[in-house]
Amino acid sequence: MWYHDSMTFWDKIKLKFWHFIYGFFLPVQKFLLKYGIIHHQIQRQKYHIGWLASGKTLEELKLHLHSKWGFGNHFVSWTDSKQVLSWRKLTDFEDQYHLRVFSDGEIRGHFEYTPEAHPIEHLEEKGETDKKEDFLKFLGDFVIQKKYVSHLQMDPNAYNPESEIEIDEKEK
Repeated sequence: MWYHDSMTFWDKIKLKFWHFIYGFFLPVQKFLLKYGIIHHQIQRQKYHIGWLASGKTLEELKLHLHSKWGFGNHFVSWTDSKQVLSWRKLTDFEDQYHLRVFSDGEIRGHFEYTPEAHPIEHLEEKGETDKKEDFLKFLGDFVIQKKYVSHLQMDPNAYNPESEIEIDEKEK
């Protein structure tokens, strides 16, 4: 589990609860959506950042984001239409950067509450903010502003709860 010294007792309880939920989150989410118990618009969320640069691959982008900036899988999120990658960078238990890449190479991202710390606010998209400049720093030469259409395939680990990431204590 990704405990951090700044986490409260209740944060640690929430995290234990979420680690329990991770194991069956996706089938339950699928069931709730299928039977209309919850609803999600599958269009792309706002906060356009740019396009994956020509000659860059999804695998290279993942390696860059993970090794240099601490991004990792974010399977506890909605899947937008034609999304091939959903990764996050935790700043602490409360907040995260959430980045999405789409099959045509478009990159979108925002800063938000983590679902683990604030599930209702996260679900209602409260607190989402545009942090394009931060994302441009993270992405470096992997992003361009001129539209360049790619043909990307879904990340094979997109729904693997084992690839969760941890809070980077160096950032605190």
